[in-house]
Amino acid sequence: MPRSLWSESDRQQLLARLDRLRPDTRPLWGSMNAMQMITHLTDWMRMATGELESVPLQRVMRYPVIKQLIIYWMPWPKGVPTAPELLARNATGWEEERADFSRRLSAFGELKSTARWPVHPAFGNISTNGWGVLGYRHTDHHLRQFGV
Repeated sequence: MPRSLWSESDRQQLLARLDRLRPDTRPLWGSMNAMQMITHLTDWMRMATGELESVPLQRVMRYPVIKQLIIYWMPWPKGVPTAPELLARNATGWEEERADFSRRLSAFGELKSTARWPVHPAFGNISTNGWGVLGYRHTDHHLRQFGV
């Protein structure tokens, strides 16, 4: 079974990696700094819970077979464009952003029984299991981007 935000141990592992991240940690690729990355992940969580609305993008990733391959199996590519809403917000401060993301990540497991998930801007409708796997892989990708 793939790693998922529905797994308490997987969330704890991500939180331990987050604790090693510092505001001055430089990315191994990409243009975001550490605070922008944490803000981006927080806003992804806000989007996943329906708190932040996003505009659907017409991408090939919406097709069922391609969507499943990307969410569950394919290596996560570097430099893929993201929904503009996930890059728009200015951070409030390192400690505030880090604490907010940590709180949201810790609590994500409680959302598994949520009956209605929003439409993902790139992937369209995603199952509950898909949201957990996508969330883990997305967070892991950005933590690896910063070497943690």
